Amino acid sequence: MRAGELRPAEVEELARRAIDQVNPDLNALTGPLFDEPLASDPGGPLAGVPFLIKDSGPFARGTGFTLGSRGIRGAVATDDHDLMVRFRAAGLVTLGQTTVPELCLNLATESVRYGPTRNPWNLDRGVGGSSGGAAALVAAGAVPLAHANDGGGSIRVPASCCGLLGLKSSRGRTPCGPLVGEAGFGQVAEFGLCRSVRDLASLLDAVSAPPVGDKYPTAPRARPYVDELRADRADDRAVVGHAGGRPGHQHCDRNWAAARVDRAHRHRGGPGGRHGRHH
Repeated sequence: MRAGELRPAEVEELARRAIDQVNPDLNALTGPLFDEPLASDPGGPLAGVPFLIKDSGPFARGTGFTLGSRGIRGAVATDDHDLMVRFRAAGLVTLGQTTVPELCLNLATESVRYGPTRNPWNLDRGVGGSSGGAAALVAAGAVPLAHANDGGGSIRVPASCCGLLGLKSSRGRTPCGPLVGEAGFGQVAEFGLCRSVRDLASLLDAVSAPPVGDKYPTAPRARPYVDELRADRADDRAVVGHAGGRPGHQHCDRNWAAARVDRAHRHRGGPGGRHGRHH
């Protein structure tokens, strides 16, 4: 789109068709797609990229929400969430809203109100939660990324179930306002789900920065996260923790861990990686 080879309207139409094609099997939306995408900046860094928001509470001004509960009816957000302000400024084209467990308090997206959300890799399996609808549609390839949030695994669990990239960002990296200064006693982070590290880094570049007066300010990044993917480091290290059978800890087999580290290095550029092996 940036090169002018595709128009945003064409990409939006393709995303709508893809969602309409897969959602009858996945049951990943809370209702029909929006007639018109939510307003956004056509000059933003992610302008024209199809996007979905999570039914996790009042998030987008003028948009209804239920938190997956039969007990919430007719609720409409009166203001944008601070992160939604940034999604709009990034130019993301928000087309609809994704399913969650009731009140987002479950790691299985199977609310009584909407029914179970299915996994695109195997329709007999679930997608985890609570960002289950988002994970299903990103994993199906209907959209490249979607809003998600995480207090006790709600980004990480669906990412694991659906083969995606999910990041629970550090406190202060993305905002939780304006209704609360910190969500879930500081445990909840707002961000998204993607299919690649590149897309995840691009989204984080577009929306990360501590809000004014944030309780948990974070150090500014030295350079864009996307640039970190191309950085040449003299000391790449993989750290594998080993829990020696202590109560509440799962044993980590050293041979298995070493094999995973070697595999990661091979993906970085051949046996031993670009900079040799580090253990």
